[in-house]
Amino acid sequence: MNLPDLGLLLDVDGPVASPVTRTIAIDSIARDLVDLVAAGVPIAFITGRSHEFIAEVVIPALQEAGLREALLRPGTRMFGVFEKGGAWSTIDADGMGEPTIDQTVAFSTDTVDAIRDLVERRFADTMFFDETKRAMISVEQRKDVGSEDYRLSQRAFQDQAFAVLTGQGVGLRYEEQSVADSDGAVPFRIDPTVISTDIESIRLDKDHAAQRALEHFRAQGPVPSKWLSVGDSRSDYLMADQLHAEGFETAHLDVRPGDGILDRPYAVLTEGDLIHDEAFAAHLTGIRTELGV
Repeated sequence: MNLPDLGLLLDVDGPVASPVTRTIAIDSIARDLVDLVAAGVPIAFITGRSHEFIAEVVIPALQEAGLREALLRPGTRMFGVFEKGGAWSTIDADGMGEPTIDQTVAFSTDTVDAIRDLVERRFADTMFFDETKRAMISVEQRKDVGSEDYRLSQRAFQDQAFAVLTGQGVGLRYEEQSVADSDGAVPFRIDPTVISTDIESIRLDKDHAAQRALEHFRAQGPVPSKWLSVGDSRSDYLMADQLHAEGFETAHLDVRPGDGILDRPYAVLTEGDLIHDEAFAAHLTGIRTELGV
């Protein structure tokens, strides 16, 4: 099998799944991903989402587009890294494997319970607690709540969550401002996204998750010299940072450049006025056409 010299590292919310419907809303995305993986392009989902979300939302859409048959072909590779590196699993013709959880970055039960209680008591009208996370804590915008109302509530939630966690003695880095606990440790941070707030170990981020995916692909055989990462937030550039640091020819597709394009030593791409999954769909079809698959 003559494999294309290209690999993909993909954020899920925004590029692959619509931030509005939180599903793969553009059919060509599923079809093109399946065609590319069938051609031998290694593809990894590098996401803050849980294993369950990928298994229940993303993989079924890809299977409808022929993923099982694609992954039965020799030389095909797909992998998932979830919760920004806190969990990971294989993806093969039978679907998702059981996730491996990094327990060293997981929160205590008391901390998880305290944040869940905060959401249910004070913020249930705009957000809900994500029960599927195993290493990090995530609170997500309700689908029946508008973005502006959610943003106001999100800021208040983050302030109160910060108070709850520091009250328990948990050290945090909050919105990039270091706050040390009594021992001087700063092990966690609060990270707001477009539709959620993640509370996570500082060891969890897209560069570490990308490294995990590359290690998996290397264990299966030679890896491409050229890679494209795709994301809708500034933290997604860390995937490309990791690729570039390891010496790969790297490009990053920013599907929400309105937040500001970062200055990087590799190519940063956009799709004109298109954003989110529409931008990724257009770019992905361009890749498939260019490769002739």
